[in-house]
Amino acid sequence: MRIWECENLKTIFNSQILKFSNSQILKIVLVGPAYPYRGGIAQSQAILFQHLSKDNDVSIVNFKRQYPGFLFPGKSQFEEGEDVFGIPTEKNKRLIDILNPLSWISTGIKIAKQKPDVVIFSYWMPFFAPCYAKIAFFINRFCKTKIILICHNILPHEKQPGQNLLTKILFAQADGFMVLSDSVEADLKKFNKHKPYRNSPHPIYSSFGEAVDKSAAREELQKRYNVNLNDEKVILFFGFIRKYKGLHYLLASMPEVLKQQPLKLLVVGEYYEDEQPYKEQIEQLGIQDAVIHVSQYVPNEHIRYFFCASDLVVQPYISATQSGISQIAYFYNRPMISTRVGALSEVVIDGKTGFIVSPENSTELAAAISRFYANNLEEEFARNIDQEKEKYSWDYFVAKLKELF
Repeated sequence: MRIWECENLKTIFNSQILKFSNSQILKIVLVGPAYPYRGGIAQSQAILFQHLSKDNDVSIVNFKRQYPGFLFPGKSQFEEGEDVFGIPTEKNKRLIDILNPLSWISTGIKIAKQKPDVVIFSYWMPFFAPCYAKIAFFINRFCKTKIILICHNILPHEKQPGQNLLTKILFAQADGFMVLSDSVEADLKKFNKHKPYRNSPHPIYSSFGEAVDKSAAREELQKRYNVNLNDEKVILFFGFIRKYKGLHYLLASMPEVLKQQPLKLLVVGEYYEDEQPYKEQIEQLGIQDAVIHVSQYVPNEHIRYFFCASDLVVQPYISATQSGISQIAYFYNRPMISTRVGALSEVVIDGKTGFIVSPENSTELAAAISRFYANNLEEEFARNIDQEKEKYSWDYFVAKLKELF
């Protein structure tokens, strides 16, 4: 046999081996909150499970107690509605008790016994670093696997004691990192010098149901929440309410906005702090008739109605890394006004899919809202979003994550 024929056979053989290797089914364990826990981290965990499960054996190790009750600022840690993501119960094991270090050890050993190829932790605050570090330590102690951290945040919005030390301890156990914005990448570089990482924007949330017509969405809100919007212009503030979300700056902008354009501000979300200062601010500004409150956590299956019923989503954050609200707004083609903090200004393209304004600046915020309506930009921005959101696909995110495997 000629040498060149041998080389051709070798090339064919190697390509088949590579093809087999690339199609290998991996055993993957996701560690972090999932249903019945609520919130953006649990939702993104569920969607990641769905996508990785297409060609891998995936399971979730969940919390049986995520926060002690006295530390949780909201009314409930749990979803009130159904599991719209449909994770099989046998694939969603609730093992971790945040207050019981013995459960951390037992969880690490149980995961190690499965001999997973990859373990992926969803990480967002140093409060969970000791727990995650202990689980990862015992996984590394008893099996050979890759440990990846998906870092939604690294440093918290409100400073916590010992946050840098706890972060270093956890990161020492990891083999690689996934970050979702340039601002989180900058924080990662403070703690990680040599281990591999990937930066991919937070994918859009696509599991809350397809978009509905604006009038149909408003009918649903009337029926389910007694919110009567009629044919009003409507701007939306959505998500739990804490000081760093900057709602008080949006409220302060409303008197000037209302001089230019009659509209309703729909504030939807549970208060994670005292609601009274916001009520007093609304009364002092005389904008009671323009502000509609839905002061509760919204079940997953109802989220689409609030976005589809609105013209514009406003995120007046004082600080942020990234926000899942942006990705929900993009899925429903809702234009946004966001402040120039964290990854918010990475998602919104100023003058094309919305406007970017300075944080803590009610005057600039009012001008942007007025400009949006004065120039009838809703349809134009919605068309631009429909093109722009293609780069926020889960397929792209998963492909970048798999590079770390």
